[in-house]
Amino acid sequence: MSETPKFTVIDRRKFKAEEENENAQKVAPEPEVGPRETGGGPRLVVNESKEAAGHEPSPVEDEKSEPELEMPPAPTAEESHEQKNAYEASAQRLEELLRAQNPAMGAQPPITFEHLVQQFYVSAMIQMGAGTQEGQRPRVDIVGARNTIDLLGVLAEKTRGNLTETEERMLESVLFETRMAFLELTSMINVQAMQPPPPPAPGKR
Repeated sequence: MSETPKFTVIDRRKFKAEEENENAQKVAPEPEVGPRETGGGPRLVVNESKEAAGHEPSPVEDEKSEPELEMPPAPTAEESHEQKNAYEASAQRLEELLRAQNPAMGAQPPITFEHLVQQFYVSAMIQMGAGTQEGQRPRVDIVGARNTIDLLGVLAEKTRGNLTETEERMLESVLFETRMAFLELTSMINVQAMQPPPPPAPGKR
């Protein structure tokens, strides 16, 4: 799977505000310093950092210093509708091209919620070593399997009350099976970890 491209949103208003602040600092008058006092009394220190003066920033200052996450504006309903139509037209042209090269291939069925759940199920089981060919050592990605199962849990939580009875039963069954397989696999891993290491082979004299 290709990495998801990262986008950086630049707010031109932010740069403009920073430029105005810099200009204001340039024309700001220098602080007036009184005459230097002789002796060992206190004296005025200009431009001393807060850290040097022993000032600890308050939680409010820490929050203000952290940059705020700026999200791009959501697409309008018209933009989403136009993009959806363009995507479906492009997908249809791709399917017609594939069917022209493979006349025996029938039309692709529409993607449904069941396909999404099955995709997560297959991914989780493969990550836990299922489907390994006979004679080969299973390759287990236990952390990836946990993430996939957790995604199924998020899906069940976010879609609760919005699924048909068949969809809900299928999702709950897949969650149960993948979690059970995860428990069995982690139990085996724990047992192997608790076993003492084999004794070293006796050396040759």
